[in-house]
Amino acid sequence: MTANEFVNVKDIRGSFLYTRDGMALAYLKIFPISTELFSKNEKRLIAKQLTASLSSGQYPFQLLAVSRPVDISPLMAELSSTLTSSSDIKQKELLKHEIVEMGGFALSGEVVERQFYIKIWDKAVDRVERDLLQKLKYLSGYFADCGIQTEILEQQDIVRLCNLVNNPAYVHLEDAGFEAAIPILESVGVV
Repeated sequence: MTANEFVNVKDIRGSFLYTRDGMALAYLKIFPISTELFSKNEKRLIAKQLTASLSSGQYPFQLLAVSRPVDISPLMAELSSTLTSSSDIKQKELLKHEIVEMGGFALSGEVVERQFYIKIWDKAVDRVERDLLQKLKYLSGYFADCGIQTEILEQQDIVRLCNLVNNPAYVHLEDAGFEAAIPILESVGVV
């Protein structure tokens, strides 16, 4: 089996991915919110409202959660700009150290962000695109009612998502071991 056959993608046009087995897919990106800023009651209200809204949709959908490396190039550019404009020797030294540290994070892939998408699909027949877009707009409205931004993916974003999901060069494997979740302090001479 070739990689093309395994991935099952026939074409990506506009806001749709067409599969070799005759399906049309469309995607909605869900932008993150910081739930730490909400009270318990606000969190419960958002969960109940989203649950009620999403359960009213009488069509299948799939939630995708994908980890991807964070783009820290704007931060690196800002640090480099500050470094070149600075005349303070100590500040330059600190900035150089910070640039090296950030570069290490970028190369290691340790700094990842979770991205969330909703995928909907239907048989690729006449007017399926219009129906899928209508369903995505309803889904988008459900999230907007809760203060959560969304975006319907276009061709280039769908290609990126396919790369995140299917291309091993883009994938970041998360360590599920306890060492990644529980900090272990080592003795540094402090009692």
